[in-house]
Amino acid sequence: GQLPTWLQGILLRNGPGMHTIGDTKYNHWFDGLALLHSFTFKNGEVYYRSKYLRSDTYNCNIEANRIVVSEFGTMAYPDPCKNIFAKAFSYLSHTIPEFTDNCLINIMKTGDDFYATSETNFIRKINPQTLETLEKVDYSKYIAVNMATSHPHYDSAGNTLNMGTSIVDKGKTKYILFKIPPSVPEKEKKKSCFKHLEVICSIPSRSLLHPSYYHSFGITENYIVFIEQPFKLDIVKMATAYIRGVNWASCLAYHKEDKTWFHFVDKKTKKEVSTKFYSDAMVFFHHINAYEEDGHIIFDIIAYTDNSLYDMFYLKNLSKDFEENKLTSIPACKRFVVPLQYDKDAEVGSNLVTLPSTATAVKEKDGSIYCQPETLCAGIELPRINYDHNGKKYKYVFATEVQWSPVPTKIVKFNTQTKEMLHWGEDHCWPSEPVFVPSPDAKEEDDGIVLTCIVMSDPKEAPFLLVLDAKTFKELGRATVDVEMHLDLHGMFIPQKDLKTETE
Repeated sequence: GQLPTWLQGILLRNGPGMHTIGDTKYNHWFDGLALLHSFTFKNGEVYYRSKYLRSDTYNCNIEANRIVVSEFGTMAYPDPCKNIFAKAFSYLSHTIPEFTDNCLINIMKTGDDFYATSETNFIRKINPQTLETLEKVDYSKYIAVNMATSHPHYDSAGNTLNMGTSIVDKGKTKYILFKIPPSVPEKEKKKSCFKHLEVICSIPSRSLLHPSYYHSFGITENYIVFIEQPFKLDIVKMATAYIRGVNWASCLAYHKEDKTWFHFVDKKTKKEVSTKFYSDAMVFFHHINAYEEDGHIIFDIIAYTDNSLYDMFYLKNLSKDFEENKLTSIPACKRFVVPLQYDKDAEVGSNLVTLPSTATAVKEKDGSIYCQPETLCAGIELPRINYDHNGKKYKYVFATEVQWSPVPTKIVKFNTQTKEMLHWGEDHCWPSEPVFVPSPDAKEEDDGIVLTCIVMSDPKEAPFLLVLDAKTFKELGRATVDVEMHLDLHGMFIPQKDLKTETE
């Protein structure tokens, strides 16, 4: 096929790549050592490269020829030959875990720089052209967080917005929303943007010892949308996990009898909306988009009725026959419609949603508002949108299709307004998260292309990069790569203009 001539830049992807080191093996797919890979588009040609992230974790493990740094699903232990004092000391030093810098989930842009990210307090700067690993940044040196999400947002001024959980202040567990500026003042050129990191606001956790796990958050023109779900970390268990010989993932539990709470923070006043909005228990990882309309906040997420997804990716489960390995909850695209402005004298039990939607928001006796979503569609995950429409009313979601197996078999384009769905799929193809790239003269939301890497389930067939016309979902071309490629998690397209030239 042919690539559009305007497509110039780099598709950068991140995900777990190495699961065995010496005689040791990670327990969980999400623990594997980060492998970066990229497709560079230049004048109608495509160049591929991949490289392991040279994190401290990678270096220590490779040097020891075994897993010596703990990951979320795999606890690592020091050399058993060490004497009893050394052992006792390492138990103590693990109570506040020293997290890994194996940044394997996503890529984040800050100013002109790019970072590999995961969900700990560490991120690693990388060179997007060579995939070289550069300096390590520790968020906790600039802000009191122990974890941060891998799905930041970017505003029109070029700031990077992100959220992290602070468990440092014992008894004051909170979620912190922060902003990293794109550049530093002229006179401080030597300093990093992180020195100017600013806390926008903090939201106290409803339970001090059981903060909610979250993987992303939402943003509209005026608000930040944060969902406190009953999928929670047990801090006490986490602090003793090392001594008990269990992994940190076992300290995560779904409390299905609890509620899911919605928090809306006004970006201008930095204050949270005081009304209490909640819904039934659910587990979710990915926000799709959020926007405001006639006094309502509308947000779309991919939700599950249980936490079976994480368990599916234990390697012992992945090595079973895929057909038997079924999710007990299929992902569903849910739309919540939350009335921020409503008649304060409305009757208890009345639905306060005034927009045409089957989503409801019912006033309770105590003044809180119970929200139930509209289900837009089922069986999609790893959603992406045209990011120019982030925080605004939008139509299209590009995603992978997953049915009862956690591995995607197709990619889809879903119209949230007409509920129409277009598919691309072929036998033996496992696509990765689709990335939308707008065309330079785009007038409509879906003017552009969709890029996805396809891994073949048949080892005799070579993997390839697929380029689809975003409007019609017809194939424009594919670039076959004659190397083994791994399923990855997330990534981004970096247009040529955002890449520093070598001299810079």
